[in-house]
Amino acid sequence: MRLHIIARGKIGRSPEQELVDRYLKRISWPTRHSELPDRGGDLPASDSPHKTIIMDEKGEQLSSAELARLLERWRDDGVREVRFLIGAADGFDDAARAGADKLIAFGKATWPHLMARAMLAEQLFRATSILARHPYHREG
Repeated sequence: MRLHIIARGKIGRSPEQELVDRYLKRISWPTRHSELPDRGGDLPASDSPHKTIIMDEKGEQLSSAELARLLERWRDDGVREVRFLIGAADGFDDAARAGADKLIAFGKATWPHLMARAMLAEQLFRATSILARHPYHREG
């Protein structure tokens, strides 16, 4: 199953981009990172079947283990791609939220999209590490 981060805005050469790259390279599953303009632009074509997760402050707060179990369930159900959408400054409208398979939040705070990308890439590495029983993640 491919893990695909699709984000609005350009990250450019930045410390956040270095973090995104660092964590995506560590993931043993196929990954992809795509950027869209702040407004407009079409989502990249997707393999079917796929699931869409919108990163949104109104979403559910999942632990790393819960995210791992969600990805494991979808993978075992034959999902070929999970798309993680990160919006621009104004976030997502109600129609976009309604069309998503899941809304996930990184807590109650609003995070800059550059930081959200880095945090998401780390959480995807952590989730796949949990599933592989790699010692990166230790339960407290």
